[in-house]
Amino acid sequence: MLKRIIICTFLIFSIFMNAQNEKPDRAPFTLTVAVDTVNYYQQEVPKSPYFVKEKVLQIYPSEKLFIEAEVKADSIYSMKVVKENLNPEKTITLEFIQNVEGKSHAGMMLTVKNPFEKRLTYEALMYINGGSKWISTSIIPIRPKLMNFEMWNDIILSLVLVEWKLE
Repeated sequence: MLKRIIICTFLIFSIFMNAQNEKPDRAPFTLTVAVDTVNYYQQEVPKSPYFVKEKVLQIYPSEKLFIEAEVKADSIYSMKVVKENLNPEKTITLEFIQNVEGKSHAGMMLTVKNPFEKRLTYEALMYINGGSKWISTSIIPIRPKLMNFEMWNDIILSLVLVEWKLE
């Protein structure tokens, strides 16, 4: 009887802790992106979901995210942003930054860490400074257990990452 109580207590506690770790929305913030030594782009980003649709992630420069993925039958079934990387074996780490040299734009970089035993692929759309539409950009697949660095010369205000797959 005591063993059942301990097991039930542990299960309830672990469910509660996992729910506490979820982070479905970003806090509002001011996005500031360098353009040149004098000009910069600035935008108020309101509180908004990271996943704008199922498995459709929007990320802004300066954000670092932990994406916990549920895998079923060798494919990504669901994804959610979490506050802490409590399950590194199933958590994709992303960081999107702007490189600046002397107050001037020097490039954008997206870092993605693949925790899985299979190759991770996804597609990306970018919205650039001065643009009027989302533009598709090429992405290199990430080999198992490795990290990938995507770099662009464009001044990217946001990326949308879609079509997440394990191959």
